[in-house]
Amino acid sequence: MSVESFRAFQAVTDGEEVSRGVVTMSSDGLPDDGVLVEVHWSSVNYKDGLASTPTGRVARISPLVPGVDLSGVLVEDAPGIPAGTEVIAHGYSIGVGRHGGYAEYARVPSDWLVALPEGLTTREAMVLGTGGFTAARSVMALQEHGVIPESGPVLVTGATGGVGSTAVDMLSNLGYEVVASTGKPEAAQFLTDLGASSIVDRSELSEESRRPLESTVWAGAVDCVGGVTLANVLKRIDYGGSVAASGLTGGPGLPATVMPFILRGVNLLGIDSVELPMDRRRATWERLAADLKPSNLDDIGHDITLDELDDVLAAILRGEAKGRSVVDLRA
Repeated sequence: MSVESFRAFQAVTDGEEVSRGVVTMSSDGLPDDGVLVEVHWSSVNYKDGLASTPTGRVARISPLVPGVDLSGVLVEDAPGIPAGTEVIAHGYSIGVGRHGGYAEYARVPSDWLVALPEGLTTREAMVLGTGGFTAARSVMALQEHGVIPESGPVLVTGATGGVGSTAVDMLSNLGYEVVASTGKPEAAQFLTDLGASSIVDRSELSEESRRPLESTVWAGAVDCVGGVTLANVLKRIDYGGSVAASGLTGGPGLPATVMPFILRGVNLLGIDSVELPMDRRRATWERLAADLKPSNLDDIGHDITLDELDDVLAAILRGEAKGRSVVDLRA
């Protein structure tokens, strides 16, 4: 099936310059492989900001339609999924190596598609999106490594962002005492409403220290920042505790020692949402539609249009994101 004309947000890179904006495309401009999806919603992730600027070093093609996740309706039959099924797609090379979710139509390899589980709408799936999926994988990893509500408080860094805010909500719903770290004092009420019991200023964790260990404070942590912050968190985790790490807004380095690992048995758990095998991907979405579904999705997500994307992408790279921006492709 072909579509003659539809709207898309495109980033074109020329050396160190990038031009971004809404354009008109046809399905002939989409990848040759895969099945056609009518996109209803996408979301804005930090990786989308990186993919839409040449300094991000993420985009692998130009022009590129960013958007590392999408939800909508399958237009064509796919193996095991009939046309008309509501579907989710995210990760792999979507929005970085092939055109992604910031368009009214996308063509996606059929084995990258997840049928929308009962209990979620297509909008809710993108309020969660890659950020919520990563938060769910982080919470599941902590559970699998024995961090339970009775273990003690759990820290969430970068707590106002997409991963952090949904992690705060999920953990609180599961009965954990959640400590939220943020550099935005004005967001304290937002985080408290999501379920955080206390707030830690980002500055307490962002300054490098030469001490290999500190007094223990938390049973576990969901870290969305990396860098010095992650190193400082590791120094404060209880014996046998775990940290699920998924972010690098604080930098890709890790100025730490082996002391937390060999003296306290701390576990550093890497969280990947890009190449996760499909069976675990489907299982995660099933839990996102059930016990891991945040109770405050309406507070976490706010709708924007394609025409507003440029400003939102710039804001997320400046660290100004709060909650999840959800792109309505039918607006």
